[in-house]
Amino acid sequence: MEVILKEDVTKLGSRGDVVKVADGFGRNYLLPRKLAIEASAGNKKVIKQMKAAAVRRSAKEKAQAEELSKQFDGLSVSFTRRSGEHDQLFGSVTSGDIAESLSKKGFDIDRRKIQLHEPLKTLGEFSVPVKLHKDVTTHLKVVIEKEATE
Repeated sequence: MEVILKEDVTKLGSRGDVVKVADGFGRNYLLPRKLAIEASAGNKKVIKQMKAAAVRRSAKEKAQAEELSKQFDGLSVSFTRRSGEHDQLFGSVTSGDIAESLSKKGFDIDRRKIQLHEPLKTLGEFSVPVKLHKDVTTHLKVVIEKEATE
């Protein structure tokens, strides 16, 4: 039996793939759980159109991400934080703080796209990767300065 997968199925294929499966597996597992549809000529045509639209949409998103990446060149965000001895911060700078600072500069970047593995806890300059698209990653300069004490 041939089916078109509607979702990614482990060890079988990804969404939109046309795969051959045993009749029982298709009828008793994939079709009732709406993980697949039968591979009729009409369904194959619809899936082909959906894949073409997805490719166009992905190319458009990639172009927008590359344009945004160019705007990030030379951009930096600065934070002023209190610190103790050995330049350790009281608190930290997180991806949420960086995203908030970027939004104040006019960039709407989701904090999950800022690939900060752990919060920044020391003074200094850091290069933080920002994943704008699955194929486009840029780096943002983050500067953490010591707050003046009176």
